[in-house]
Amino acid sequence: MMKSSALMKKESKMRIRAFPTTMDEKYVESIWALLKSAIQEIQKKNNSGLSFEELYRNAYTMVLHKYGERLYTGLKEVVTHHLENKVREDVLRSLHNNFLQTLNLAWNDHQTSMVMIRDILMYMDRVYVQQNDVDNVYNLGLIIFRDQVVRYGCVRDHLRETLLGMVARERRGEVVDRSAIKNACQMLMLLGINSRQVYEEDFERPFLQQSAEFYRMESQKFLAENSASVYIKKVEARICEESERAKHYLDESTEPRIVEVVEEELIKIHMKTIVEMENSGVVHMLKNHKTEDLSCMYKLFSRVSDGLRTVCDCVSQFLREQGRALVQEEHESTTNAVLYVQNLLDLKDRFDHFLHYSFNNDKNYKQMIASDFEYFLNLNPKSPEYLSLFIDDKLKKGVKGMTEQEIEGILDKTMVLFRFLQEKDVFERYYKQHLAKRLLLNKSVSDDSEKNMISKLKTECGCQFTSKLEGMFKDITVSNTIMDEFKEHVLTANTNLHGVDISVRVLTTGFWPTQSATPKCSMPTAPRDAFDAFRRFYLAKHSGRQLTLQPQLGSADLNAIFHGPRREESNCGGLDTPSSSSSIGNGSSASGSLVSQRSNACSTPRKHIIQVSTYQMCVLMLFNKRERLTYEEIQGETDIPERDLVRALQSLAMGKASQRILLKHPRTKEIEPSHCFCVNDSFTSKLHRVKIQTVAAKGESEPERRETRIKVDEDRKHEIEAAIVRIMKARKRMPHNILVTEVTEQLRGRFLPSPVIIKKRIEGLIEREYLARTPEDRKVYTYVA
Repeated sequence: MMKSSALMKKESKMRIRAFPTTMDEKYVESIWALLKSAIQEIQKKNNSGLSFEELYRNAYTMVLHKYGERLYTGLKEVVTHHLENKVREDVLRSLHNNFLQTLNLAWNDHQTSMVMIRDILMYMDRVYVQQNDVDNVYNLGLIIFRDQVVRYGCVRDHLRETLLGMVARERRGEVVDRSAIKNACQMLMLLGINSRQVYEEDFERPFLQQSAEFYRMESQKFLAENSASVYIKKVEARICEESERAKHYLDESTEPRIVEVVEEELIKIHMKTIVEMENSGVVHMLKNHKTEDLSCMYKLFSRVSDGLRTVCDCVSQFLREQGRALVQEEHESTTNAVLYVQNLLDLKDRFDHFLHYSFNNDKNYKQMIASDFEYFLNLNPKSPEYLSLFIDDKLKKGVKGMTEQEIEGILDKTMVLFRFLQEKDVFERYYKQHLAKRLLLNKSVSDDSEKNMISKLKTECGCQFTSKLEGMFKDITVSNTIMDEFKEHVLTANTNLHGVDISVRVLTTGFWPTQSATPKCSMPTAPRDAFDAFRRFYLAKHSGRQLTLQPQLGSADLNAIFHGPRREESNCGGLDTPSSSSSIGNGSSASGSLVSQRSNACSTPRKHIIQVSTYQMCVLMLFNKRERLTYEEIQGETDIPERDLVRALQSLAMGKASQRILLKHPRTKEIEPSHCFCVNDSFTSKLHRVKIQTVAAKGESEPERRETRIKVDEDRKHEIEAAIVRIMKARKRMPHNILVTEVTEQLRGRFLPSPVIIKKRIEGLIEREYLARTPEDRKVYTYVA
């Protein structure tokens, strides 16, 4: 019984049949027919009665039952058939009538239908397409449209020619349908399927090629018909047009490419021609201060490689020509140092203006201007002297119409030129001479201005450069104390100075400029005696020191009495001299001056105080004893150096009418040995105190300049040797070329030593056993401790 029961249970077990894995072919074809019909209706825009849900389920069923390939192939055939037989034919019929509009409409319709078809076949995209690595539904539609419509034979060519023709017409000023071009360009981009290939091959390359040809022809026309400034404006307009065109209806990636084509054809190829255009190029703009035109050129040329360099080279060439003309004028005629430097400052201001307003403060242009100024400023060996004379002129009293702030501004500009000087040590020597005269003759506009200028030099060149200049100021302070003590001594000792009020500056030889030989000058008795009194006082307090009179630096106030017009030409007036200002040096530099007195009983006397130099005082004092003197006689009596005597007489007899204390016969500009001088009894002035302006020296005479150069060269020898020793002491061993380079670099701030001079100084140090050559290589030196 139990066995039969078990058998009964086994026989009653339920069995479930598996779902069939295949579909009947007829059923598959019926589903495909339904889907094909729906696709065709969508292509005909008759999709309103379709059930997209049902269509999606049918497509899902085919893919699920492994008929994805049948569905994919069928879709490809239907889309291809529609595009070949309907769309392409419509486009071909419109080749000569509304072609672009027809193509754009067909493209828009195709996009819309493919989106709907993609939605129906979404499951096929997710499963079959991914598993078999084929194009998705939408991309498949794009590819077929590309191959069967857009790239079909004459359609492709006609599309290209149509687009290029519309762009060409717009360039000529015609109005075109921009939206149609934009749609066509977007279509070409989409047909590339994540690539620019279709757009690039079918439109962009031909477009850029045609544009290059167009602008190549237009550049020739523009250059022939326009000036440089007009040409630049037209190029700017064309670049803006092409940039705007690309942004509005071409692909945005085309903008830099088309702009580059315009820049190449309109700018880069013709750069040299544009900048060198006669009567309108860069030189014309610079000459005529065309700041705005230069700015436009700078901006335009900044677009192309080597553009700014081309403009910069042209500007540099012009600047160097201008600079050379300014510094070389000195060789053609006598140069006024102040005008010489002022012209250079004006040129610097002019190009700084261009730098700021035309060249956008471009650092390369700024460096170019500095390099050019350094080049031509150092062409003239007198530039350091003239620069010092210019500063001297600005720091002297009596500069008309300028405030201290304005003087400060000019000095700041002058420091810019100073930086360009290669021979700063030569400038230092001249500056020291001129500063000495300003301090000793009390001609400085103010101590603050002087110290401010020294501070500028100190900032630029360091303490060593200005230490002697600062020492000069210290001497003036000490001298004031000494004079107070001397005056107290005169009162206490009841010293007779014969009516002379003497003021002495005691100068330290190392600080102040000295001449190789003290200038000769026969001083009048009264000031000479006063100086001797001071000498005894000073040496009593400072035994072992030596005082040497330097008359070229002194000044004097003369009491003068003039009588009415003489009855005959040979009559002379009288000069009376109660006060003077003198300078004395501790060592070998000083000056002194004073006068004796004489009176003459004449009618209507006029009294004045005449402010003169020591040399002028010596000349005028002679006329207290003589009515008339020739130049030769004056020179014999005073023993004043010829150049200084001529300047003194020119100031007294040939200066301003209101300052002509003497009369000269004959009245010529030159002074000959036989020319005669006498006191101008008719002299009159509204001022009681009359200052005689000394004729300004336009610079050193050639003998003086040679002497200065000799001193500079001697100083340089010591500086070069000091630099060599410093370097070798630190390095112990160095090859010749490296040593020369380091010495040059160390001394660059003061002057540029030539390698030949450096080599001579090295040999001098070897002879004196500071250095030695190595046995194995004679071009290597060692330091000898």
